[in-house]
Amino acid sequence: MNNQKYIQWLLNRSMLEQAKNLSVRYSGKGAQWQRPYAATQPAAAATKASVWFTAYPSSIVTREGESVLQALGDPELWATFAEIGISGMHTGPMKRSGGITGYDHTPTIDGNFDRISTEIDPLFGTVEAYKRMVANAAAQGATIIGDVVPLHSGKGADWRLAERAVGDYPGLYHMVEIDEADWSLLPDVNEGEDSVNLKPEVVDQLAEKGYIIGRLSRVIFYEVGIKESNWSATAPVVGIDDVARRWVYLHYFKQGQPVFNWLDQTFAAQRLITGDALHSLGVLGIGMVRLDANGFLGVEKNAAGMVISEGHPLAITSNQLIASMIRKAGGFSFQELNLTLEDMAAMANGGADLSYDFVTRPAYHHALVTGDAEFLRLMFQLMRACGIRPNTLIHALQNHDELTLELVHFWTRHAETLFEFAGETRAGLELRERVRKAMFDTLLGDNAPYNLQSTTNGVACTTISLITAAMGIGDLTNLSPEQKSQIKQRHLLLVIYNAFQPGVFALSGWDLVGALPVPHEQVAHLMADGDTRWINRGGYDLLGHGGHADLPLAPTLYGSLPDQLQDPNSFASQLKNLLAIRQKYRIFESEQIAVLGEGSLLVMVHALPDEAGWQVTAINFGAEPIDQKVVLPNTVSGSLIDLQTDSVIQAISDQDTLHFQLAGYSADIIAIR
Repeated sequence: MNNQKYIQWLLNRSMLEQAKNLSVRYSGKGAQWQRPYAATQPAAAATKASVWFTAYPSSIVTREGESVLQALGDPELWATFAEIGISGMHTGPMKRSGGITGYDHTPTIDGNFDRISTEIDPLFGTVEAYKRMVANAAAQGATIIGDVVPLHSGKGADWRLAERAVGDYPGLYHMVEIDEADWSLLPDVNEGEDSVNLKPEVVDQLAEKGYIIGRLSRVIFYEVGIKESNWSATAPVVGIDDVARRWVYLHYFKQGQPVFNWLDQTFAAQRLITGDALHSLGVLGIGMVRLDANGFLGVEKNAAGMVISEGHPLAITSNQLIASMIRKAGGFSFQELNLTLEDMAAMANGGADLSYDFVTRPAYHHALVTGDAEFLRLMFQLMRACGIRPNTLIHALQNHDELTLELVHFWTRHAETLFEFAGETRAGLELRERVRKAMFDTLLGDNAPYNLQSTTNGVACTTISLITAAMGIGDLTNLSPEQKSQIKQRHLLLVIYNAFQPGVFALSGWDLVGALPVPHEQVAHLMADGDTRWINRGGYDLLGHGGHADLPLAPTLYGSLPDQLQDPNSFASQLKNLLAIRQKYRIFESEQIAVLGEGSLLVMVHALPDEAGWQVTAINFGAEPIDQKVVLPNTVSGSLIDLQTDSVIQAISDQDTLHFQLAGYSADIIAIR
């Protein structure tokens, strides 16, 4: 199908074409010059919304006849969020995703991260419902946070136009036309499919012939016979000029997610992504966007013949461009970067305003699983050395992905760097394997059959099933009241760790209802390609009205939010109390000045804003009681206040130590004023 009618049909649905139409809202207008944009603004971003609910649209339970967007925009939900202390919602990607075959739309293959349009996905609702959600959130002083996907698209109109060699469209993607004389190198495409993944030896042959740059250092979602390289080849496609072509293209994730080319002379990728971001801010009215998978925007074979993609300078430059445009339009951005700490710090220089805390997230999980906070304290030390401040981070509980244990910092740049750990000097790669072994041995297999490994580098689990595995509970079908109480206690301990730091605190619907993994057989059809994350994405009903979700419902421990808020001992009620303390003392605006402790004890010391004193969070990640003194970075005087009881413990004068006596899995939250 290459008639003009079909090409026009594709152009009408093209994101690049939509971006051109959106540009008239900003080009030549004075509004784009009213805000500073070059420097990151983490404090302003956190002040706009310092506690986030991270939604996953396919998991939202809706009532009969109600769309996901209507459910997420429900005024009752936003009143409930306001009561708890939640001031922002990251919706997850909600624009149309998947692909186009002929005139038919095909479904998403990666949870709507394979975007093909600026339109709202009809599966979630309408643009009118989206705008009502934004308005109802704003009525409670909250903001909506969306997504931009600068790495890749789905195989939508833009890709189909690129395959047909229409205009600037091939310049959008990292795609290379293969001479017909070399088609014999390419495998055949199976009937009913439009591309085939290339084996590493084929990648090598194409690289030798000068078509592509070759193998990348890692293959995300590696699966024998399914994805053995980051390169795939199309079937023959007849172009608009009646020439048949086969293309080889790059994809970091799945075959249906072709990668954008951020240094093509058409600069088509920049135009498309800018248009998508401006649509979210200017048309939909949101206040912030996530830059998804934005660490891989540059890739090349360097002078030494090595293919480099992570921490590439082009990615840094491109992110500065995207984030500056967003700030110029009055919004903020955040990023999820599972890279080395040096790369994270470089990407944050003029780029996204906030970064997801992939620094300490696996480390605090390790502390809970092992009862030892040494690795967590080490990560704080490395973070400080690399110039990453906690108030630039989003400290989160569960999200839609797996619990990542890739620990990139220790196996790429620092594989041979020596670190002091567990009383010995260890190379980074050895340290990584020690940490991973402790986690995998506890969280997977017979000890926790309800969890699953996610590729080679993580664990598909919920926060609750991480906790139960750490407790040695192998069967989740008949938990006792005592076990449920212990689970909730540890869950709140993780809330305290994340919430009582500078920056943003984020938690999911799965956390709010206490979700367990979905029984594996219920999502087996979704895991056919090896993606096990579906077990931790079960449906949840926040308001308890009943209904259905696109995904099977997750078993839960806590119940609906209205029911929980009637019980002062519930998870949601205790969360509400903790967040009220956090807001009262503006801990999200504080500055971390020290991380202390030994063994299972972690002590975080923060300077409160406006010179209002110090705030100290002490957490015992172990089962055994501790009795420990820590030496403060400076002497302090004033009243020692227990923030959980709002009572003065004692007056202190020129004191340089604090004494902590904590039961197992407990915390002290104090201020010195």
